[in-house]
Amino acid sequence: MIFQDPMASLNERAKVEYIVSEGLYNLKNYENDSERKSKVEKAVLDVGLLPEFLDRFPHEFSGGQRQRIGVARALIMEPDLIIADEPISALDVSIRAQVLNLMSELQKEKGLTYLFIAHDLSVVRFITDRVAVIHKGRIVEMAETEKLYEHPLHPYTRHYSQQFHCQILDWKETRNWRFMIQVFIITKKNRQGG
Repeated sequence: MIFQDPMASLNERAKVEYIVSEGLYNLKNYENDSERKSKVEKAVLDVGLLPEFLDRFPHEFSGGQRQRIGVARALIMEPDLIIADEPISALDVSIRAQVLNLMSELQKEKGLTYLFIAHDLSVVRFITDRVAVIHKGRIVEMAETEKLYEHPLHPYTRHYSQQFHCQILDWKETRNWRFMIQVFIITKKNRQGG
């Protein structure tokens, strides 16, 4: 699982090596310490961090780096499904795109499936293939992402999609990474329809 607030979800008294290894320790998912260390180094490299960061504490990192540690902690268990609970909401807008692109690349490389929980409609549209809309604890609509955005069926979905207007201003391709430069224009429409 990847949590919303990377600082709150990381043990501030533990070094990164232990944090990323914790799942391996709990499930004894390694044969010897050398194999565990190798898995940890691979996980941090997969998320764009350097192995020398393993001897540091979470407070020594930026928010984006902390979230990458959280992603490495999830990846090391070699899951098919990762639950991502608002994984970018606590990050600066400039870092959000980097973390989303990292998650997208990892999804392609490792064949991952995300259960991505979010309230930001532009993020949902970017990261998902299918969307489930939940209202009062129940799924009220589920569809392929573009179909849902173009033709919402449930009244709650229609209301929510009409209530906010999100505009993605620019996309750029650079060095095989898809960087999303976004400015969110989110305006609440007045209740009289204007």
